[in-house]
Amino acid sequence: MRASSSFLLFIILLLPLQWSIAQANLLNARVPQEVGKLNEDQKTENDEDPLSYGYIDDRDVLWSKTIWERIDLDERINFPFYYPTDTTSLGKERRSLFHVIVNNLRNGNIKEVYDDDYFNKKLTYNEIINTRLQYTDSTEYQLQLFNGDPNPEQYLDTYTVTAEEIEQYLVKGTWYFNKRQGELKYRLLAIAPVARQLDYDGEGDAPLLPLFWIWYPDARGSFNKEKVFNTQNSSQPITYDNMLNSRRFNAVIYKEENVYQDREVKQYIFNDALQQLLESERIKSVIRDFEQDMWNN
Repeated sequence: MRASSSFLLFIILLLPLQWSIAQANLLNARVPQEVGKLNEDQKTENDEDPLSYGYIDDRDVLWSKTIWERIDLDERINFPFYYPTDTTSLGKERRSLFHVIVNNLRNGNIKEVYDDDYFNKKLTYNEIINTRLQYTDSTEYQLQLFNGDPNPEQYLDTYTVTAEEIEQYLVKGTWYFNKRQGELKYRLLAIAPVARQLDYDGEGDAPLLPLFWIWYPDARGSFNKEKVFNTQNSSQPITYDNMLNSRRFNAVIYKEENVYQDREVKQYIFNDALQQLLESERIKSVIRDFEQDMWNN
């Protein structure tokens, strides 16, 4: 009885500390503008640098496999990456992952952005904005130009991709077995937001395409400064960097490195969603069972 009372007292004393960490200066703010602002001592104690991965020697990697996964934002467990899509009334403390990416691209904090998942062509910020995040519909413009309209520019409509249009995230990472530490680990390499093709004029729904690929180690510092809303306990938010590195999401493997030019699952299993899902689970089992087999042999 005495032990349980001591534990309860410890929790009661700890809760205000946890709340003050998440909601900085909430209980001491004289005006709403002071909520979230850290004093000088708090700024000194709060380390916003992400935890270093540490050096991994190639000789320590006994086995590895690179996989590509799809994070579907329609799944409830992945909602923290999607919401909030509209931040006009929520202040600066809550941002969706896409808002974080675009803001840091604009500020120049994220520089390693590429056209594909093999990092062959690097993209500039202007290229990302003009060719990936904006689309100009010139159909009516061309018609008015053909009819001799003196001001056809007024018919140009520009569309911009927002957080609401992001439907998925693609992540590329490597599972590897560290023989020095004797454990299987995961290293996230790249992430890409996915949206519908804006300039699609075919039949049916527009295809889903990755907008660009971000080399993840370059974005860790930016992701570690932004907090994700915790639905279970709002006083204990977690950063986007911790969310991704700890794999707090649900994803489906859609490709693995293979001898067939890294072909996707859908390229050798056609028009059968169930079999494609089972193939994804098979690849996942191969990775999961490798560590167990190491200890059983």
